[in-house]
Amino acid sequence: MSMQTVSLNKAYGGTQGVYRHASRETRTDMTFSVYVPPHAAGTRLPVVWYLSGLTCTHANVTEKGEFRSACAELGLIFVAPDTSPRGEGVPGDPANAYDFGLGAGFYVDATQEPFARNYRMWSYVTEELPKLVAENFPVDASRQSILGHSMGGHGALTIALRHPGRYRAASAFAPIVAPSQVPWGIKALGGYLGSDRQAWRKHDAVALIEDGARLPDLLVDYGDADQFLTEQLRPELLQGTCERAKIPLTLRRQPGYDHSYYFISTFMADHLRWHAARLKG
Repeated sequence: MSMQTVSLNKAYGGTQGVYRHASRETRTDMTFSVYVPPHAAGTRLPVVWYLSGLTCTHANVTEKGEFRSACAELGLIFVAPDTSPRGEGVPGDPANAYDFGLGAGFYVDATQEPFARNYRMWSYVTEELPKLVAENFPVDASRQSILGHSMGGHGALTIALRHPGRYRAASAFAPIVAPSQVPWGIKALGGYLGSDRQAWRKHDAVALIEDGARLPDLLVDYGDADQFLTEQLRPELLQGTCERAKIPLTLRRQPGYDHSYYFISTFMADHLRWHAARLKG
């Protein structure tokens, strides 16, 4: 699989790159970013996958996430995919809403028309892009972890829960923990997967844990000034489910923080150190 380099910049002794390739899954060009920290020639490095939220592209975390200093210190590769297919002919929300369609792929493989042709973000993020990254960057595939924000926190948790053993750590900033129970998720899962709610369960972290999926532990941060907290995020549902399943969950309520990258960037280094301890242990 070939890719095109869009930009390269030196940062903290490493390289921040942005790349584009033709995706067989989405049938569109897809853009993603990769930070490679300074390292000795021939060294294979652990890789952290970061999944972004609604309306975002790869660029939001790349430009505002403040992860490079910690990644350089800890020796972590940081990969940020886009959140949906894009381009001519790719359908969006019929009403041009921000929470469905372009920028809102919800990390699922759509089964409903007209979205099934292009909206294959689950397969893109879990299969196609990891193979491309492994072919072109010095990653150690035995040491992977995943984190995300909001819709991307939903994606990170569900992907980790459904791939036991692949990811040594999973964490999230303000995740949508139970999309089957909140407006964003009901709209997205219904639109992409249809009306059979049983099919939604494999894309719902709370439901997956209820159905037996397990992780060694979890780290989740949210801000108590997050405008989406009560209606869309509902971290108490994850807390209760983890308690019943005996999954160690560190759920941190951060006073005064909202849903923005000011919040994410403040706690990004904490998460990366938490990941590094599990990737290198």
